[in-house]
Amino acid sequence: MITHLKGKLVEKNPTFLVVECNGVGYFVNISLHTFSKLAGEESIQIYTHLQVKEDAHTLFGFMEKSEREIFRLLISVSGIGSSIARTMLSSLSPTQVRDAIATEDVATIQSVKGIGVKTAQRVILDLKDKVLKIYDIDEVSTSQNNTNKEEALSALEVLGFVRKQAEKTVDKVVGQDPTLSVENIIKLALKNL
Repeated sequence: MITHLKGKLVEKNPTFLVVECNGVGYFVNISLHTFSKLAGEESIQIYTHLQVKEDAHTLFGFMEKSEREIFRLLISVSGIGSSIARTMLSSLSPTQVRDAIATEDVATIQSVKGIGVKTAQRVILDLKDKVLKIYDIDEVSTSQNNTNKEEALSALEVLGFVRKQAEKTVDKVVGQDPTLSVENIIKLALKNL
């Protein structure tokens, strides 16, 4: 299994890269999320997932391990192939996919081209427990006040706070009072940061 590639970025397109490692060029399929994370770097390290089928060996690349994890979870669902999983990660960020599954947000998952209601429900049904366990998300806090929490986190990120640190503080604030408005969440979080 090829777990990552470290080498020279030879070719860059919105759907694929060519990475040269010691004279060998690897064709790597990517999502738009990964494409957007690539700066004008010449030398890169990219996490990969190798899919082996009878007729092809296909390499998928991700700038973040978290995106690769979400990709692997998605392709484990019956009816979701690698191309649909890649489309999902091109339409939504890995965090949006994770949160949509955790909060049973069928509409967000269904907004991805090629995914119908039944497939979206199957994704949630198959992956919700895994997502809650892997990312250690408290089920209560995700189902209540999730949009306010996300808006508050976005605002704190814009103000320059690190997302992980801000997320812990916002979770603590929302845990104490789930009925808070976005403004109040931000104010209380700023006092604690």
